[in-house]
Amino acid sequence: MESIDKLKSAFQESMPLGPEVDFERVEYGKTEGWDSVAHMALIAQIEMVFDIMLATEDVIDLSSFGRAKEILGKYGVTLA
Repeated sequence: MESIDKLKSAFQESMPLGPEVDFERVEYGKTEGWDSVAHMALIAQIEMVFDIMLATEDVIDLSSFGRAKEILGKYGVTLA
């Protein structure tokens, strides 16, 4: 599985996103179901899937799918 698909899967495991979701539009506070509980579930999924530990500032800053891609880049994760 490609890294981008792993990230998409982490989002789908953490919140109720339909199969037709446009991930580039998924954003905290604007995407139904992305609340504080889903946010922490997402962080846990990302850390588990990519075997990393996100810094507190990155946990707070992870506010969209696009931002998640940028943050993962800081940890050496290449997304295709």
